[in-house]
Amino acid sequence: MVFAVLCVILGLIGAVVPGMPTTVFILMAAWAAVRSSPRLHGWLYAHSLFGPMLRNWDDGGQVSRRVKWMASASMVFSSALIFHIAENPWLSASAVAVMACVQIWLWLRPEPQA
Repeated sequence: MVFAVLCVILGLIGAVVPGMPTTVFILMAAWAAVRSSPRLHGWLYAHSLFGPMLRNWDDGGQVSRRVKWMASASMVFSSALIFHIAENPWLSASAVAVMACVQIWLWLRPEPQA
């Protein structure tokens, strides 16, 4: 239960902080909540923002185009910020390379039918 609540909090923070993921924390929260708190699990699936994301993921790992674009924009912004702020170019390049791999994986995910 503690892990589920912590993941929800991190997901909420990720919704407003560029570069910090939301989806992965909400998926982990749902996974933990189904094992510890039916009430929290029900709340997540009924939530107006998180519910559709979780149902799409349950239905074959689908990710909506809107979420893909939002994640991509966040990664581009974060990449620019990393290159601007970071002093170590190799560290910056490594972080951006990881984000590029995640972005490719994300865009290869199926999209829910409208």
